Amino acid sequence: MKDIYYFTKKELLEVWRTKRLLILLIVFIIFGILSPLMAKLTPEILKSSFGSEIQLTIPEPTSIDSWVQFYKNITQMGIYILVILYSNSVSGEVSRGSLTNLVTKGLNRSAVITSKYLVIAMQGVLAVCLSFSITAAYTAYYFPDNNSPHIVIALVPLLIFMLFLSALIVFGSAISSNSFAGLLFTITTIALFYLMNLFENISKFNPISLIGENVSILQGETQLNEQYWAMSISLLATIFLFSAAISVMNKKKL
Repeated sequence: MKDIYYFTKKELLEVWRTKRLLILLIVFIIFGILSPLMAKLTPEILKSSFGSEIQLTIPEPTSIDSWVQFYKNITQMGIYILVILYSNSVSGEVSRGSLTNLVTKGLNRSAVITSKYLVIAMQGVLAVCLSFSITAAYTAYYFPDNNSPHIVIALVPLLIFMLFLSALIVFGSAISSNSFAGLLFTITTIALFYLMNLFENISKFNPISLIGENVSILQGETQLNEQYWAMSISLLATIFLFSAAISVMNKKKL
């Protein structure tokens, strides 16, 4: 536990000094502000784009439009920013040789993986929750309606997916020799999950489905327990990837 504490402290200092945490938070704050703003302005933008010659019937935006923008921004851009920032989390340490002296002096290799995972997962969850809070505040201001009654429940699958994604990033980096290979592994794995989601019999077990039904859940059209299998498998996969990353790290030549 002492190894985990000190290495986690070192990791937190590093992500702050390298500005990675700052970059992540700024991007997600922007997403939080833009999501309701784009929902509010999109009808006006469309009207001005087509001009007065073409009559467009555009429905008034609601809170649903704001949350659609939020989940689109997070799942189509936000998660990949996290992947890009931390795809070299383990491979970078190994290639620089910065772990050699620490391991020689008694640092447990499992502490490296544990700390890496904790720091990445904490940042991912923090960024999502911060962006969510900003979107919720602006959405309540711009769209004071009752169309989105379950916003907190809808966030749960996304947070579980972030835990899974963090483990995938660490594992991909642990088996790779450089940041590009780790990035390629993680992106390819996510792409395969998207392809698997095309098959209805598989989709309910697929971790990627956790970032596809959020708007439906917040509207009450889908119940959270309908994603029980996807959430359970994602958590089990998180444990498996985490354990596998430790196994790889224990055998890796430093």
